[in-house]
Amino acid sequence: MPDAPPPKLALKLATPRGFCAGVDRAIQIVERALDLYGAPVYVRHEIVHNKHVVDRLKGLGAVFVKELDQCPPDRPVVFSAHGVPKSVPAEAQSRQMFFLDATCPLVSKVHVEAERHHEAGREILLIGHAGHPEVIGTMGQLPEGVVKLIETVDDARNFQPADPQNLAFVTQTTLSVDDTADIVAELKARFPDISLPHKEDICYATTNRQEAVKRVAEDCDLFLVIGSKKSSNSQRLVEVALRAGARSAHLIDDASEVDWGWFADARTVGVSAGASAPENLIEALISTIHERFDVSMSEDNGVRETVTFKLPRVLTEASA
Repeated sequence: MPDAPPPKLALKLATPRGFCAGVDRAIQIVERALDLYGAPVYVRHEIVHNKHVVDRLKGLGAVFVKELDQCPPDRPVVFSAHGVPKSVPAEAQSRQMFFLDATCPLVSKVHVEAERHHEAGREILLIGHAGHPEVIGTMGQLPEGVVKLIETVDDARNFQPADPQNLAFVTQTTLSVDDTADIVAELKARFPDISLPHKEDICYATTNRQEAVKRVAEDCDLFLVIGSKKSSNSQRLVEVALRAGARSAHLIDDASEVDWGWFADARTVGVSAGASAPENLIEALISTIHERFDVSMSEDNGVRETVTFKLPRVLTEASA
């Protein structure tokens, strides 16, 4: 008997997906440092939350460490895209280390906002997730205890300020747009005079990827997001897919983590990737699906991102 034809599957790609400008810049900083100064170049924490990116940079000569005391003073050290507390560059300067700050400029903008609110004497709230490197970095821009963390609507409902007329908030850049809107609504209802960010703190890339997933996921039996379990923006995409109507959704590092049982009753499958996931992982997932199914593929006509961020001047001048 001839082999049965492979089952039909509609595959829908969300656009945009994958690398954002901040991630691309951070990776370029490590690569350029390796080109200019040779290996090893040390990196404090994961440069971005993706093991494939980290492993590739390790192969080029990057050494990833938890803290600066693991770095020799005579080699370059790069700070991750998530940002660091002020104490970290201060320690590097005290040890006369050569360091490169790969903090995403949109995270740096939040740092500046928090400092300005503090200088104006306002009590500062940070909407974000406890323990995330970006939150640690933002809270670490100011003295301990100055920034209060708000994680949920209940936190916003129960927070008791020193002066309700003298409050401000900033947010982590990789949050769920919808969840954050609920928290902000609660804060504004309780504290009408609260100072808002001059421009939305949740970054363009997070917003664009969540909007793309909303458009695609509504009709999906299954939605797959490529990204790290550590990645806040990737985790949010899974939540957004489920909320938008996908029957099931899963976060995977790469195609090897696919459970083909998920496809048992699936006729329409959506795919996206977090902002720190390289495109080749998406291509490999699509190729693997093609091996098992008769695929008809379509791509969401989403926002085409053109944002780029400049590299640190010390790297561009040295290259020139």
